[in-house]
Amino acid sequence: MKNDHISTNNNRKNNNKKGTADEEFSTPHLPPWIAAFFGFIALCVIVGAFVIEIRGNNTEDKDEHRYVYAARTVIQAELDGLDWVEQMFLDINPFSRPEIFLDEINGIVIHNIGNPNTTALQNRNYFNNLQHRQHRFASSHFIVCLDGAIIQCIPVDEIAYASNIRNYDTLSIEVTHPDDTGRFTDESYTALVRLTAWLCLQYNLTSADVIRHHDVQGIITDCPRYFVNNPEAWDRFLQDVEREMERQSQ
Repeated sequence: MKNDHISTNNNRKNNNKKGTADEEFSTPHLPPWIAAFFGFIALCVIVGAFVIEIRGNNTEDKDEHRYVYAARTVIQAELDGLDWVEQMFLDINPFSRPEIFLDEINGIVIHNIGNPNTTALQNRNYFNNLQHRQHRFASSHFIVCLDGAIIQCIPVDEIAYASNIRNYDTLSIEVTHPDDTGRFTDESYTALVRLTAWLCLQYNLTSADVIRHHDVQGIITDCPRYFVNNPEAWDRFLQDVEREMERQSQ
């Protein structure tokens, strides 16, 4: 009985020691709210790093885009420096910007936008979205807005799908207009004269090298409508371009 009593006491002591060891070396448990807090902080760090990486990549893409496409030629670099022309280049795609390079510029073709009372930005976006619709080919180097703002859609050393057989040696300018007559606003007309004269000087062209889409061989179209229906207005436009060239040359 005595030995049994001693044995029982020893077992109790051993059990107590084992319990003490478990308590000393077991992993402490954090309160749930602290664990949740640190988990939230870790998630924020991961998401923040991801966003920074994406923004950095986008910035690099934009810088690369401007370096490769905006300053590829001397004249395009000059355009970049004009505060009255805004570059909003179309995405490279087969339907509106195929990135086919022009070897020479022998003329400038004037067009009117097919949709009256729309803005230059709306028509620029229409051209850009053709890559998704894939039902027609259309674009222009420049679009003049109702208020006289000018958007450049395609660099001047690439073709635009605007002037049929003359796509490969001309630059195209589309002009917005408020109604079906096709007559330009005073602001858009003034901007068109300024841009046309500037391009003529850059490429050593004269007003004789400025034509209507209607004048392209093999084409049946009344574009630009007001100038086709009113030949005297077209003659006056060419005269205004000549005077503007003289002004810009001074």
